[in-house]
This record gives sequence, C-alpha cells and structure tokens, in this order.
Amino acid sequence: MNPPKTLLISFVRTFWHNFWLTMMQQLAPSDDQGKYQRSASQFRGTIEGNAESGRYHLYVGMSCPWAHRALIVRAIKGLQEFIPLTILVPNASTGGWVFQPVQHDCSTLAQFYRLNQPNYRAKATVPLLWDSWQKQIVNNESSEIIKLLNGHFPGDLDLYPASLEKEIEQWNAKIYPAINNGVYLCGFARTQAAYQDACQQIFQTLDEIELVLSGQRYLCGESLTLADIRLFTTLFRFDAVYYSLFKCSIKRIADYPNLSRYLSDIYNLPDVAATCNLEQVKKDYYGQLFPLNPSGIVPL
Repeated sequence: MNPPKTLLISFVRTFWHNFWLTMMQQLAPSDDQGKYQRSASQFRGTIEGNAESGRYHLYVGMSCPWAHRALIVRAIKGLQEFIPLTILVPNASTGGWVFQPVQHDCSTLAQFYRLNQPNYRAKATVPLLWDSWQKQIVNNESSEIIKLLNGHFPGDLDLYPASLEKEIEQWNAKIYPAINNGVYLCGFARTQAAYQDACQQIFQTLDEIELVLSGQRYLCGESLTLADIRLFTTLFRFDAVYYSLFKCSIKRIADYPNLSRYLSDIYNLPDVAATCNLEQVKKDYYGQLFPLNPSGIVPL
C-alpha cells in the first residue's frame, strides 16, 4: 500500500531540510540564531619597505569577490609585470580551490597552505600573497593585501592617501558588515529572522550610498580609493548572483541610478574590465554552491 501523499511529502521535506542544514554547516557555519559566522583570516603578515620585482606572488580565483579586490589594485597600479599571478579554480567535489596545473607539488590550495603551516585546518582561501624568496605565506586577508599592494609597490596612484584614511575606514566599517559580508549573511542564513535582518541591512546601506553618490563621483569625493574597490567587487556580482541565488532581492543595482553609474564608471577605468569575468562568476556560484542550487543550473 502506498503511503498517503501528505505523509510522503512531509517525510521528504523533513529529510531534505535536515540534510540541507548539515551541508550548510560544512559550507558556512552559523551561530545558534542561524546567522552565518565567517572565520577570521590566519596569515596577517606585512612587507617591510619597498617590494622587489618578482618576489611576491598573488594567488586568486576569478569568481571570488575578496580576491577580485587584489586583482583590481594590481591592475590599476600597473603591477602586472611586477607581481606574478596564479589563478585557481573551485572544485565541487573537494569544496576548495585547486591548481591547474599542479604547483609546488600541490594539487589543491589546502595542500599549499599546509606546506607553510602543517597543522593548518582552517579554510584555504584566496587571495593569498606569497613570498617566493622566503617560501612563505605573507597574508591571506584581502583588506590587508590591497593596502600592501597600494603602499609597498611602485606606482604614482595612491588609493589610500593619508588625507582620506579616516573617511575610507569609516566607509569600510559600514560597507563590510552590511554589504560585502552582508550578502553572505543573507544567502547563508539558516532562519527567516537571520535572513531578514541581513537583507534589510544591505538595502538600508545601499540606499544611503545611493544618496551620497548623487552628489559626488566616488565614496570619498572625486578620488578613487580602496573603499570603492571593496564595494565594487560586491556590486559587480550583485544582480547576476546575490539578487537571486542569495535572495538579496528587494532591488537590483540596476534599479539605483547613481550606484549603476558608479559601477559602470569603475568598470570602465583602464584595466579593470580585464579583471571581471561575469560568466565565470555565475558558473562558480551557481555550479559550486550545491546547498543553495542543487540542480547546478546556471541561469542565462
């Protein structure tokens, strides 16, 4: 005798929800309120004085917004020949970044991390700044790497001028929790309350920035700064990924005239477009984040 359809549906819903919670805990651990908890970066080294050409190597993934920050700074400061680059790709079966081809006798970024710290058990993340002379990881915190690239490598462009440091940091303190990390708090939320709180914070902050940009070109006036680059990489992915996959769906960036102009303005700066690969972004987010998109279908 077949079980009643309502019992079967109830069983499947309960099974799938519990299985989803287990997968999500592996992908994105949360607190007891269902709020995503991002782990802190473990390598926080610095560079003394001016960097030597070819000494430091940058490891990135094209779909990662945190790595994209470093890619943009490297590009607009003209450091392409000064800082070698390795692009890694995500692997759904291992849940991490992999080398193609193998480098340093490592096939995965996790193995590369453990070369530097054998007991390392945290996530192996990009971007990663590597000292190829000392054979050691310098830093894996994107907000610090872009300051290192700006301050210790050649180039006349200063994206973190002393006169704007306070204002830049005020924007960073607002944008990181509400937008940069906020989209992940929204997409990885386990409860309705956690989701709604994150979603509302995102759009309250976007509304505030939209108003500011009605009277000036960039966040700190007429000069591009690191604060703009930190915001740009999230805005670039917003309509194609975060709006739908992460349920950040109150508005699109396209619905904000000033933010749309701002996004286009930065995208069209010299060498920035070359760091942007929206098809790869969609492929990796929709194809790799199985708990959020079990079908693996990538939208057109």
